[in-house]
Amino acid sequence: MQVTVNGIDTRYVLDDESGGPWLTFVHQLGGDLSVWDQLAGHFRHQYTVMRYDVRGHGSTAVSPNPFSIADLAADLNTLLDALGATNTHLVGLSMGGMIAQRFALDRPSRVASLTLADTASRTPQDARPMWEQRAAMVRRDGIAAIADATLDRWLTADFRHRHPEAVEQICDVLLRTSSEGYAMACDALREFDAHEALRDLRVRTLAVAGRHDTGTPPAATKALADAIGGAQFEMLDAAHLAPVEEAHRFAALLETFLHPRV
Repeated sequence: MQVTVNGIDTRYVLDDESGGPWLTFVHQLGGDLSVWDQLAGHFRHQYTVMRYDVRGHGSTAVSPNPFSIADLAADLNTLLDALGATNTHLVGLSMGGMIAQRFALDRPSRVASLTLADTASRTPQDARPMWEQRAAMVRRDGIAAIADATLDRWLTADFRHRHPEAVEQICDVLLRTSSEGYAMACDALREFDAHEALRDLRVRTLAVAGRHDTGTPPAATKALADAIGGAQFEMLDAAHLAPVEEAHRFAALLETFLHPRV
């Protein structure tokens, strides 16, 4: 399904047969909504599940202008308005986790709960040149130039060996990502910093890290959790795409978090 969001033709998928509370998933840089297929199938019987492609990813159009993470959070806000959602449980992975943080900070009343996977609360100054270099490489040489290194960061060698079909799908999505869309997102990630603002966030939060994540080390996700009062922190035996590599354990964590014992 497609809808125009802030001037951008945006793809989304809505599983709304349950009539339950809204549960929204936001994907990683170089991904698309398909990264959530397994989890969407798990939760669609209890929740109204929404997934979408971020600007310049999947089947969503490339932005004609530079944008920030705040702009991407505004896209999510407009999309929820268009679909008639008052509020939602929000799950973000990597870049999606940064979008989710910014959305929760700007519109806390619309967030029933916040789950942040393999993500950080800011891009340190010393890491900003890396984003500039990656954007330049992709603009010059295309996504294929970074594909192997990306998959090495995203998934452990053991998972890649045992699940070649899953790796092939994830790689295909990455390679089909618009080079300019990817590079523009790198530019936005370079400037992201929500860390101090998170100290005032009053939204129930679950933060999940992959023990073997070299792209976003677990310490960065733990620092994010520590900044949010009362946030729960969990570690999974995975690399950067923990919700894929440890899908069953991630689903169990999320289900327990969404249904806290009184």
